[in-house]
Amino acid sequence: MKAFVLEKYRSPLRQIDMPEPVPRDHEVLVRMAAAGVNHADERVRSGEFAQIFPFTLPMVMGSELAGEVIATGKNVEGFPPGTPVFAYVDLARMGTFAEVVAIDQQYLAPAPRSTTLVQAASLPVVALTAWQAFVNMGRLREGQTVLIHGGSGGVGAAAIQLAKHLGATVATTVSAANADFVRSLGADISIDYRDEDFTDKVSDVDLVLDTQGGDVLKKSLGAVRHGGTVIGITGPPDPDFADRAGVKALVKVAVTALSSGIRRRARRLGVTYRFLFIEPNGEELRRVADLVDQGVIRPIVDHVEPFTHTPQALEAVLAGGHRGKVVVSNQSGDVDNG
Repeated sequence: MKAFVLEKYRSPLRQIDMPEPVPRDHEVLVRMAAAGVNHADERVRSGEFAQIFPFTLPMVMGSELAGEVIATGKNVEGFPPGTPVFAYVDLARMGTFAEVVAIDQQYLAPAPRSTTLVQAASLPVVALTAWQAFVNMGRLREGQTVLIHGGSGGVGAAAIQLAKHLGATVATTVSAANADFVRSLGADISIDYRDEDFTDKVSDVDLVLDTQGGDVLKKSLGAVRHGGTVIGITGPPDPDFADRAGVKALVKVAVTALSSGIRRRARRLGVTYRFLFIEPNGEELRRVADLVDQGVIRPIVDHVEPFTHTPQALEAVLAGGHRGKVVVSNQSGDVDNG
């Protein structure tokens, strides 16, 4: 089978031929139809996570996919061959930029019935990010207000839709060109990040989902009410993440130091800063699939590249400016360069 591997940090991904994996007792063998491409793939490629996750190079890259079950391990139930599925496999494992992938059954869910596999492949990372930020971590409730940075991107688009479903008032930062787009997703307030200061437009929000980091993260602390929460997905990581990742003591010290400044600033303002590093969860993906089939969340795919163009697709993601996700497809007839 063909796969894209990382042989050396900061080097380009390279296509190789390798044997198909054999599923372990608890694994499902999936023929990849499409795979989402994410900024986190670049963070792995660049070596940013090397001290946290002990990757062994070379390794197959990619963390989310949709496809069809072709075989299962002896302890797997509920995924007969031919079942359309989707999954997020965790950055600590990677491996979805391959024609065939062995996936732990607990990470897997039946794909939404109302979507194509290309659309389904765009969902796991962004939908799990929104779900784990708003449902698990932020406990977002009806009547609250949320500020979502980067509302036209993959995470932002999914987050807007889920937040509206949960009954929140949604403000988001986007370019003026994307204002109508995010309103079509359910945003109540659109803030032009180029010409407007979001702290002049919103205040005392209950929850911020920050996709930008840096100065945007720092300013977001001032937009939250006393007792509110800012959840960052680009860092800096916090001690809770270090505990969940099971890193070594010295690494935990370093991780804790990275976020010490922002956590001190948050405490002075009476707010909470938390770092979200999503975890694979098949049961949550089942709930996402139900919401998709109910029309609550619609997948947003900016454009589709052929699987053979995976390195170029990663470059396109890094260039930015997309509405929703960039996806690579291993099926003929799916390519759409927008």
